[in-house]
Amino acid sequence: MTGKEILAEAKNKMAKSGDALKRTLADIRAGRANASVLNPVQVEYYGAMTPLNQLASISVPEARQLLVTPFDKSTLEDIEHAIYAANLGLTPQSDGTAIRLVIPQLTEERRKELVKDVKAELENAKVAVRNVRREAMDELKKGNKAGDFNEDEFHDLEKQVQTETDEGIKNLEAIAEAKEKELIEV
Repeated sequence: MTGKEILAEAKNKMAKSGDALKRTLADIRAGRANASVLNPVQVEYYGAMTPLNQLASISVPEARQLLVTPFDKSTLEDIEHAIYAANLGLTPQSDGTAIRLVIPQLTEERRKELVKDVKAELENAKVAVRNVRREAMDELKKGNKAGDFNEDEFHDLEKQVQTETDEGIKNLEAIAEAKEKELIEV
């Protein structure tokens, strides 16, 4: 592999770590309605476990309310049971055609717990970025020993990998900081 290929691959993997962190943090409830809260819900539909978002439309009519409208009204009761079973801390309220989920206001203590969760996820993402850096550095060292590039190129590539790592970590910290602000806001 050339130095540029190693660098491009490392950059790509670091960007994926940021995307993964965004997806993980989207599942952390901030006291506002967000359809992604229902992502883990699986409904038994004709004998197969099916994601809720494939059986119903999920909308946000108000800031702290989700509305789940099944495409097939006969699945309403199954969807309600699946939401209970998912243990999300939400109580479904059915009106016969749709299910309303009211997102409870977060307590200060719960907000602090969620901020700790965000920091733990951030640390996991940072470790992933550092692992990518380590892999890239190992590839560069192999290339250097094999004579693929000279010492100057090797040191330049090492600096570029470190720069990408620093940028990747700054990006992760910005994502986590935005989520923390969202959690702390009342």
